[in-house]
Amino acid sequence: MEYMISAIEAILGNIHDAEEYLVEEDIAKFIEIITTADNIFVTGAGRSGLAAKAFAMRLMHLGLSSYVVGETISPAINEGDCILAISGSGETNTIVTAAKISKKRKAKVLALTSYPESTLGKIADGIIHVKGRTKVDEDDENYLKRQIKGNYTSLTPLGTAFELTSLVFLDGLVSELMHAMGKTEQDLKDRHTVLE
Repeated sequence: MEYMISAIEAILGNIHDAEEYLVEEDIAKFIEIITTADNIFVTGAGRSGLAAKAFAMRLMHLGLSSYVVGETISPAINEGDCILAISGSGETNTIVTAAKISKKRKAKVLALTSYPESTLGKIADGIIHVKGRTKVDEDDENYLKRQIKGNYTSLTPLGTAFELTSLVFLDGLVSELMHAMGKTEQDLKDRHTVLE
């Protein structure tokens, strides 16, 4: 249980520390693009994809037209739409490709990444910098440096810090969207599934 508690503390610490990277103008740009888009597409690989799906569900609860890239009911992306691409490294091939296709089709590209200067960051119309240890940071040299400094973030394996911070940030963004759109929790509840 000692490792579990230490891991939870490390994860919560990372989320708290990551708040300092939030920029008010970046959040405002995300909200403006999302609320004016005809359709919002979300994409992410692996666990980042799960965070994307959770956000798409909340967008639907807000009454916005949202789709998950790769699902059978997702239509073509077009001008007037936007895509939210989640990639810690900003270099995940499938995510960068989806963003490039979206850009060619004149849709807006939003990025959640730990690397704003990445390929994804460079093509994005809006970026939220999510500081979190990603798979890119998992090489042996970085591991040894962290151990020497007494930083045992290995308790949060692979992209855990990035993925969970992204999930928390996106839920926080939902609160900002609710405020901007004049929505209440009841509005979201009214659109919640009843087929369960």
